[in-house]
Amino acid sequence: MAIYTRGLVVGATVVTVATVTLTGAGIHVQGQPFFKDSPKELVDEVWQIIDKTYVDATFNQVDWRSVRQEYLNRSYENKEQAYDAIREMLDRLNDPYTRFMDPEEFKNMQIDTSGELTGVGIQITQDEETKELVVVSPIEDTPAFDAGIQAQDVIVEIDGQSTEGMDLNDAVEKIRGPIGSEVSLTVRRDGKELEFTITRDRIEIHPVRHEMRQVSDRQIGYIRLVQFSANAAEEMRAAINELEEKDVEGYILDLRSNPGGLLFSSVEIARMWLDDGTIVSTVNRRGKVDRQKANGKALTQEPLVVLVDNGSASASEILAGALQDNERATLVGAQTFGKGLVQSVQQVGDNAGLAVTIAKYLTPDGRDINKEGIQPDIELELTEQQREKLRENRKQIGTQNDPQYVKAREILLENLN
Repeated sequence: MAIYTRGLVVGATVVTVATVTLTGAGIHVQGQPFFKDSPKELVDEVWQIIDKTYVDATFNQVDWRSVRQEYLNRSYENKEQAYDAIREMLDRLNDPYTRFMDPEEFKNMQIDTSGELTGVGIQITQDEETKELVVVSPIEDTPAFDAGIQAQDVIVEIDGQSTEGMDLNDAVEKIRGPIGSEVSLTVRRDGKELEFTITRDRIEIHPVRHEMRQVSDRQIGYIRLVQFSANAAEEMRAAINELEEKDVEGYILDLRSNPGGLLFSSVEIARMWLDDGTIVSTVNRRGKVDRQKANGKALTQEPLVVLVDNGSASASEILAGALQDNERATLVGAQTFGKGLVQSVQQVGDNAGLAVTIAKYLTPDGRDINKEGIQPDIELELTEQQREKLRENRKQIGTQNDPQYVKAREILLENLN
């Protein structure tokens, strides 16, 4: 899941394989459609935006000015030809996260997670180097999750068609479809190919689940956050306040398989756990740094353990990194996904869209986690058999049958003694 704030997207370009009813919350679309009738001017509009804002001033060692001349010397008979030329032009940057979306693709892009979703319920990205289509994470309680799709699965075929050389947008369009229809996905996992037939459905996302638990003679709060949606901060605040009223002595915050979401949501939630300190920094190509900080309004000071895995991405990594670097929490689980780029998303031409990598984000200690991820303080990988058991019975997640949760509980109880 990409992260949006005031037109910014933090993380790799990740697309939720679903359609979404857009509400506009969480993003301000920049630009106006002032090149409605001239395909060539649309090409130049995109070029100008890249020239002014792209994160790498060398444009990844591409002579960007000569690229402009090449594409403006062409003739375009219609917008579709301009769209193809723009995609070809952006391919020169060798950056899968800087991409053009035609009006339909832009409409379908998930810019706010509070909308009504239909599809299979996975977030996918395109590997920057291999160009392979990689699953960031399946959303819990969705057809993809139920079928057994996992984070880091590489999608090699869609309905029998090879994904080699396939554009991310094309893949998304092939996976999407009406409720009740089926799609076949072949994935590569640990060197083996597995085929899944998934029935598309309506995707309902409930971001926060919580409960107070009695462990021996101690009361702890367990909070599972599955996505940083528009209402996640509000639900998190309510959960913490309710658990505080029950006098819990410590917390386990479960961010596993959380693909991210809205940046403002991750910052707001971090402020609920942190009284002071930096939460996240973004750095553009001119070296300008923008920092988000705690505001002295933490809701609790009780000990905290955070669960993460390789499906914890973008906003999850911002929150986990802030809590780890500020020594507010102990991280338990597996290395996170590693998604730390910032993009602007804006309208261009006649309701088309453009996502441009304009910066990177850093944890409070200045760590660039892009491609690297965050290493937990206590590392515990689940075996394939353990993961399969949890997939088959999701009610076991966050219970004594969940080895990572058991370890987190053990660490929390040690901190309480």
